[in-house]
Amino acid sequence: MIKTMTFAILHFSVAFTITYLLTGSALIGGAVALIEPSINTVVFYFHEKVWKRYEAKKQRLTQLIA
Repeated sequence: MIKTMTFAILHFSVAFTITYLLTGSALIGGAVALIEPSINTVVFYFHEKVWKRYEAKKQRLTQLIA
């Protein structure tokens, strides 16, 4: 859990810093730092579901060939 929390802090910090450097706005930087990681978290959830389905299919094919 600690690793997850430190990664989240790192992710928010990078999103804020890059956006702030590009726009010069702390408000926009803060908004992007909240929105982008949140959306990424949801996307990652679905990515994992698709990836697990892919791995299961690949494993079934490997077992059929062997």
